[in-house]
Amino acid sequence: MSPTYVPINCEFPAFREAAATRRRVATFRYLDEDDREQVVAARILDLCAKDGIECMLLDHGPIVRLDRIVSIDDAVRDSWDVSCALPG
Repeated sequence: MSPTYVPINCEFPAFREAAATRRRVATFRYLDEDDREQVVAARILDLCAKDGIECMLLDHGPIVRLDRIVSIDDAVRDSWDVSCALPG
C-alpha cells in the first residue's frame, strides 16, 4: 500500500457522504493493505481525517483510507478527475 495519501476528487465524496448521512448500506470496493480488492456491504459509522489522511469507519470492517476506495455502489472513483488537491 502506498504510504503517501493521494487526495480524492472533490465531487466523488458526495457519494460517500450521501451514504453516511442517510445511514444506508452501500457496497464498497477498496484495496486493502496488501493491494487486494475487497468488497463489503456496510454502513459508514464515521468520517475522519488524521495527519492529512481522510478515512471512513465502516460498521463491520476496517478503517478505510479514502484514496483506497475503488467504488461506492456503482460510482467508480477513477471515472472522476484524479484529485482536487491544490497545486503545490
